[in-house]
Amino acid sequence: MFSANRSAAAILSVLLAVIGFDSQAFAQSAPAKPDGGKPAVIVMDDARIKLAEIELREAGSAAIARRLMVPGTIVPDAGRVAHVSVKLSGTVAELRKNIGDDVAKDEVLAVLESREVADAKSEYLSAKLSNELQQELTARDKSLWEGRAVPEQQYIKSRNAAAQSEMRFGIARQKLMALGVTDTEIAGLPQAPDGTLRSQNIRAPISGRIAERKVEAGTAVGRDSLETELFVIVDLSRVWVELAVSSTDLPLVKEGQPVEIALRGMTETGSGKIVFVSPLLDKETRAARVVASLGNADGRWRPGSFVTAGIAVERRDVTVAVPFSAVQTVDGRKAVFVRTKEGFEKRDVVLGRRDGTIVEIVSGVSPGETVASSNTFSLKAELSKPGDED
Repeated sequence: MFSANRSAAAILSVLLAVIGFDSQAFAQSAPAKPDGGKPAVIVMDDARIKLAEIELREAGSAAIARRLMVPGTIVPDAGRVAHVSVKLSGTVAELRKNIGDDVAKDEVLAVLESREVADAKSEYLSAKLSNELQQELTARDKSLWEGRAVPEQQYIKSRNAAAQSEMRFGIARQKLMALGVTDTEIAGLPQAPDGTLRSQNIRAPISGRIAERKVEAGTAVGRDSLETELFVIVDLSRVWVELAVSSTDLPLVKEGQPVEIALRGMTETGSGKIVFVSPLLDKETRAARVVASLGNADGRWRPGSFVTAGIAVERRDVTVAVPFSAVQTVDGRKAVFVRTKEGFEKRDVVLGRRDGTIVEIVSGVSPGETVASSNTFSLKAELSKPGDED
């Protein structure tokens, strides 16, 4: 009896060993599931992809720039700032534009009344009339001299008088132009009413927006320590980004290099290029002034704003790259979602070089595969849902 029991126990032990071995082999050969039983494949058709606003991009070769990150400040482009000053003494009779107004080049900003400009206009009109009369007399004397009706000496005297008259007329015209009177205004003076001779229009030298207005109606302006600047106009359709680059990084920065600008604490970015690298270092900071030019047609880059600039100092070609927005962190690992027939497959990846917009994929994705490039957080959320129970 005892012997039979021992035989049964031995047989049972062998069976358990065989069963245990088979179970272990099955466990090793079965596909491993992600931690927590989360599915590695997300079933999603085209309609759901469109509804979730998930964009797709093909992984492929790209040029990735190494960027030097430098803090900076938005300032007006110095070539797009105009200080509107008067060149004569007078009184502000009319203000047609105010602070904040948009103005076009040559638009009238203000009207001055000035005795100085009235005298200059009167002198011009007198010189113009005298010159016209003298030119007619000289033409007549020439005709008479050619017909031997007058002596040559009289014709020479008349010709000298015509030359002096023309010179005085030219000087009177130049005096008006020095006071800010335009060619069009000068041409219209003979037809202008007498009461308007003392008026002088102040025009915008550039198109832009009035940033400052420094006078009121009735203000005396001009010489003798009076205010001469009336307006400041700024054209912000293009702005500068002033950067301070350390002496150690300065050899990497060249004029013409592309630069990415980002507002601090904001997601807005813009593209510009380096237009000036100062050859001088600040004696206190040992940094050089570097200026980048940035388009600002929509006006979002306001002077005084603090920004971070990424200067592309080196560019390298990589075999596989995807948008940085395609990468998520899942269970502590970097992953992307590769498009499949069923939907998306979570794929662990190893990242390489990167810049502000794209990142190199060293392993995990092959060239030509399509990945989700936006709203990938929604795909990550799908992985967090419990799997189906058997």
